[in-house]
Amino acid sequence: MVHSYALRPAWTPLTIALMVIGFMLFWPLGLIMLAYILWGDRVPEFKRHFAGMRRDWSRSWGGCGPHRSSYQQSGNSAFDDYRERELRRLDEERRKIEEERREFEAFVHNLRRARDQEEFDRFMRDRQNRPRNGSETIDL
Repeated sequence: MVHSYALRPAWTPLTIALMVIGFMLFWPLGLIMLAYILWGDRVPEFKRHFAGMRRDWSRSWGGCGPHRSSYQQSGNSAFDDYRERELRRLDEERRKIEEERREFEAFVHNLRRARDQEEFDRFMRDRQNRPRNGSETIDL
């Protein structure tokens, strides 16, 4: 006798009962069972999709960072030397740009500080020049 697979991703009595029990015990279990019922037949699709994404990500980011020398050799020593020179040159450019960014941030910080100091000095001058009386209110 052939038995059908009762715990398949479909609206079968078993899956509905497991979903209800899951909600009664701990609501995330019920949600997981509901997701399995709705999208369980797509699990192989999801696995392939995320495996491809992981492969693309590792291919894109695998050569970045401090381990750049771990590039696979091309077999042509002239090209490998050229690539290493260009990578060093690009690293130097990146460092220069990073230093310029830090200098610019310091410049902007000093400008903001000078503007704040000017506004504070103006406030203090206005405050000292204001007539002193008992019912002093601040108008905004």
